[in-house]
Amino acid sequence: MRLRQRPLDREILALALPAFGALIAEPLFLLADSAIIGHLGTAQLAGLGVSAALLATLVNVFVFLAYATTAAVARRVGSGDMQAALKQGVDGIWLALLISVVVVAVAIPVAPDVVRAFGASPTAAPYAVDYLRISIAGIPAMLMVLAATGVLRGLQDTRTPLVVAVAGFSSNLLLNLTLVYGAGLGISGSALGTVISQWGMAAAYLTVVVRAVLVNRPSRADHSGEGSWWAALRPDVSGIGAGATAGAPLLVRTLSLRAILLIATAVAARLGNTSIASHQIAMSLWSFLAFALDAIAIAGQALIGRALGAGDAAGARAATRRMVEWGVGAGVVLGALLIVAQPLYLPLFTNDPAVQRQLLPVLVVAGAMQPVCGVVFVLDGVLMGAGDGPYLAWAMLATLLLYAPVALLLGAQSLTSLWIAIGFAMVVRAVSMALRARTGAWLVTGAVRA
Repeated sequence: MRLRQRPLDREILALALPAFGALIAEPLFLLADSAIIGHLGTAQLAGLGVSAALLATLVNVFVFLAYATTAAVARRVGSGDMQAALKQGVDGIWLALLISVVVVAVAIPVAPDVVRAFGASPTAAPYAVDYLRISIAGIPAMLMVLAATGVLRGLQDTRTPLVVAVAGFSSNLLLNLTLVYGAGLGISGSALGTVISQWGMAAAYLTVVVRAVLVNRPSRADHSGEGSWWAALRPDVSGIGAGATAGAPLLVRTLSLRAILLIATAVAARLGNTSIASHQIAMSLWSFLAFALDAIAIAGQALIGRALGAGDAAGARAATRRMVEWGVGAGVVLGALLIVAQPLYLPLFTNDPAVQRQLLPVLVVAGAMQPVCGVVFVLDGVLMGAGDGPYLAWAMLATLLLYAPVALLLGAQSLTSLWIAIGFAMVVRAVSMALRARTGAWLVTGAVRA
């Protein structure tokens, strides 16, 4: 058994390790923003906490642009049709651009009202509005990055996203330090620096995808134009529609997940500036660990999609078992580090003693739930790679319905109780997906999931 596992382990690591670096780009952006803004004051950090949660919702509800594209492209790669795989990816990028136009048009005028609705204090609200309005300009870039990342993952390429992510984070950190402190722009400078970095990342991804499409298109264009660069890159209504249809269940799944996180932010905001500032730091760290665990899930999406596209259901099931083992092990290690290393990293985010004291028990709870998170993220990726979006949508809706009353009841007592409610939601997710994984209903083979 061990000998058979070694090639699979190497393949998982070859995809997961570079994916880890790419996945944590956005959390690193937020961690850097939190560290930089945290030293401006608690009100500014509280404003970032509200605006960051809202911005993440505006973008991450459309994370299906990456997930659905990864699964669709990987299936076609498994079936041996590279041109169809790339065409599916291009349609996903066009879909991202169309969605971003609508999101930006809606988000700009409603920003102040939404900030107020989430209970930001009078001192924190102006900072939240300033950060949110500037950051909205980066939404088209972020959505195109999601779709283009999905293309490359489906092609089994997680190294290129790693390079782009490292460059993006480095530029974001340098720009934020320069604009916040050097130029004296405060929280607005942090938002502006992040937007510039996001557009740079989008340009890099688009260059890579376009080059791959042009290299793999037919060598000669026929009289109808097929094989020309425009035929390879133009939007296709049916392809965009297929991407939207495949992504719809994942949109429901993600909206339910974002609702869980937004309920937590809204409850924390009503506990006061100290609580929302503490929650912002805890959520930034939790997101960082979540994306680290999700690196294995990204490997799962690519490997499962490719295996099912090639008709290898047994290989897909074997890869699932091994990746769950990896997820649990990684969760144990990351959770322990989160708990024991608190004295080292907390001063990087805030020098407010009240915030630090409130964070101590919260981070113990967050660390203890990491092994469960490892199971959740891995199986989430596996079922996405299999195109099992409808089940994921229903399971997440059920989780939201069970979580909401628990969070509202416990969260009113303390921030630690609120994080216990978040842990409850993760347990519910783990049970629902483990039950699904034990069945064979998700093992549908072929270049296109019927």
